[in-house]
This record gives sequence, structure tokens and C-alpha cells, in this order.
Amino acid sequence: MKTVLKPVNRRNFIKKSSLFTLGAFGTSSVIAAPHLQPLPSFTQDSDINIVGPKEGYTPQVGTLVSMMNWMRMVILSPVKDMGVSDLDYLVDDDANSIGAMLMHLAATERFYQIHTFENKKWGDWSKEDSEKWSVASGLGAKARKEIKGKPFDYYLEEMTKVRDFTLAEFKKRDDEWLLSVDEAWPWGPTNNYCKWFHVCEHESNHNGQFKFIKSRIA
Repeated sequence: MKTVLKPVNRRNFIKKSSLFTLGAFGTSSVIAAPHLQPLPSFTQDSDINIVGPKEGYTPQVGTLVSMMNWMRMVILSPVKDMGVSDLDYLVDDDANSIGAMLMHLAATERFYQIHTFENKKWGDWSKEDSEKWSVASGLGAKARKEIKGKPFDYYLEEMTKVRDFTLAEFKKRDDEWLLSVDEAWPWGPTNNYCKWFHVCEHESNHNGQFKFIKSRIA
């Protein structure tokens, strides 16, 4: 039977953590350290910087969700104020635009949903999913031609719809499912935790590209 994490008093935990930090390092040290400055947030979750179990999910699933939420906030931060021309910007003729890569992230997550939630082999997509997501998944020339001319809100909406479905499905599953191993996966024996952590770290890879491209826009 799935065990759902009982609510914990996160406010007290955060308060105690803050007092410990100030006591250990001093207020001036915290303020002077740029890596400790507040990050912009795309969520109303006040616990965005608390990696660990989350209410409504089993412990390991909730921990994964906390990492995915944090990474999503970070990758959207450098691009949230970009206009259409910046989102379509190409560093060179073989590059991918930020807009196309945002759709690529949504496509990747959608395909992992189908694979892990529906137990389908990789590539066994419906006609609807294939038509909607295959170009973004592959990037390259077709994406440069087809994925452009959209504002940031368009990409945000697409990514959010996909993520909302992921979170809803995670609530139906438990740690046993997350840790179950696929012996036939091309990487070698791989559990669902690794597959979904890959969805998370995949965003971190493109985060670096976003920042590089942004630095090249005149």
C-alpha cells in the first residue's frame, strides 16, 4: 500500500536552518556570498530550496519532484523576459534557438511520460504525440524552420501542461515503482528514478546553452 508522507512543519525547519546559517557564518558573510543570494521563483512553493520529500507524494517520489521543481525554476530564469526575436535567435546556421530548446524539454518529458507511465517501448508514440513532439525532440533543421515566432508565454504554457501531467501521475505512484529496474534499457539496467532524474539533469544541460546564447545576443 502506498505510504504518503505526513505533513511536516517546514516553517520551523526553515527558521532553524536560517538561524544556524547566521550563527555559524555571520550575517555579513551570508550577504556577501553571491551564491547565497535569493533565486527568482516560478512557483508559489515557499519550500523551493528544500530538496526532499514533499507532501502528497511518497518519500523518494517527492524528493525527485523537489529536484525537478528547482531545476525548472533555474532554467526559466535567464529567458523569462526574452522577446520573440531573442527566443528565435540562432548563434549560427547549425544552432538551435532557445524557443526550440524549450519545446525540446517539453517533448523529452512527454516521451518519458509515455514510456514510464504507459509502459510503452521508446518510440512507440501515438500519431498525435508524434506529430506534436517529434520535431522538437529531434531539434536541428526542421526545428529551426518550424519552431519560431512564438512568445515566451507560449513555451511556458506547453512546458507547464506537460509538467502538471507528470506531477499528477507521480501522485498515483510509489517508491517501489520509482525504484523498479528496466533490465532491457539501452544504458543497461536502469530504474525509473534514473530515467526521471535524466529528465531533470537534461534541463541543466540546456540551461548552460541558454545562458551562452543570451550572452551572444547583441
